[in-house]
Amino acid sequence: MTTETLSHVFEPHGTATDLFHCRDAEVLMSGPAGTGKSRACLEKLHMMALANPRMRGLIVRKTLASLGSTALVTWREHVAKEALEAGVVKWYGGSPQESPQYRYSNGSVITVGGMDKSTRIMSSEYDVCYVQEAIELTEEDWEAITTRLRNGKISFQQLMADTNPSVPTHWLKRRCDRGDTTFLNCRHQDNPTLYRDGKVTVAGEAYLGKLSKLTGVRRARLEKGLWVAAEGLVYDGYDPDIHLVDPFPIPDSWTRWWTVDFGYTNPFVLQCWAEDPDGRLYLYREIYYTRRLVEDHAKTILRQVRKCAECCDSNSPSHDCHTCEACQLVWTEPKPRAVICDHDAEDRATLERHLGMSTSPAKKSVSDGLQAGETRLKVAGDGKPRIFLMRDAVLERDAALDDAKRPTCTEEEIVGYVWDQKDGKQPKESPVKEDDHGMDAMRYMVAERDLGARPGIRWM
Repeated sequence: MTTETLSHVFEPHGTATDLFHCRDAEVLMSGPAGTGKSRACLEKLHMMALANPRMRGLIVRKTLASLGSTALVTWREHVAKEALEAGVVKWYGGSPQESPQYRYSNGSVITVGGMDKSTRIMSSEYDVCYVQEAIELTEEDWEAITTRLRNGKISFQQLMADTNPSVPTHWLKRRCDRGDTTFLNCRHQDNPTLYRDGKVTVAGEAYLGKLSKLTGVRRARLEKGLWVAAEGLVYDGYDPDIHLVDPFPIPDSWTRWWTVDFGYTNPFVLQCWAEDPDGRLYLYREIYYTRRLVEDHAKTILRQVRKCAECCDSNSPSHDCHTCEACQLVWTEPKPRAVICDHDAEDRATLERHLGMSTSPAKKSVSDGLQAGETRLKVAGDGKPRIFLMRDAVLERDAALDDAKRPTCTEEEIVGYVWDQKDGKQPKESPVKEDDHGMDAMRYMVAERDLGARPGIRWM
């Protein structure tokens, strides 16, 4: 008896490789158009079906009709082509009892369907599900699918999906930000059709050239892979692959700055910045929270920068060194050279009293500050921009903001910060005054350094 060998070649790159190794319960491939997200998900699904007899998989989109011209074309012409030709995989068109599906000779099945007609597909159990353009689903759709991942024929159950970005407050992005879903940020370099050995291909030049001609939000999402809210990004030079960096230990020799934008119903924002010897700025810590008093925010930030050097040795279970007058607190990092604030006199006075430090009024020129910010975002001659945001800088995510699908930190604000073009306003005249509190605090920092420096006085 002879066994026919099935030959199929797929070479994953970048985040496609990460997807193949990922066993997390939920994983999302997000990024610009043309990064190979769908192909990678389909290839993994096909490989799992071949390697695990009697596995049950699902390919789903919001509507079944949309699958026919998208994922299933890639499936037939590229992913399962050899298996279909060899008879290892056969198409079954469905019946009143069963959904349309691809049936494997080893007993595995991959069902196809749409959430618009979900009765039949939701009556079965699966090991793995692939959702194409997950941005189209509701969170209820997503959670309903997770309840069907319990077939138990492989060592892990997984919901994997792909999408082009949408608004930064979308439930899917929120799910990733909370850590419920693993987020893979795809790039064009992940697609070997567009890039080979780090160099753009002829096909890549043509395709990327088309994307570069897009404008506004479509270019931001489909060329840069940004989760943006609307047309007219203020900081269109922002690129998370460049400006968003992992946290690292900051040398004590770097100058520190704090900037504050006051708020109560709207977020109170306090940003901690570090300036390296070359003048680059790093946002490394942030308070971004609503409905708390200024004095409470002051206590929060002081707990981050001070520790007890000599405890009173109290045995009380409620003892708190930060509030005990007998304990001696010392700073764990350099004090800020300046605390630069919005101009609210009462809030400034309250903050000064509870921090035990003076504050300085921010330079409020919006236009000049925004231009200075955009300049800092540009990559300089040394190959680096002059401003960075650290990932996960926010100390505590505001659940109320999260539930309201509003930004919960500066990192989320910047990709939705747009120009106000309503009521006949000229483009780039003024930004939309909504969800801009982190942007204001960042502008205060840039203006402080680039629009006229203060005397070199530092807290010791």
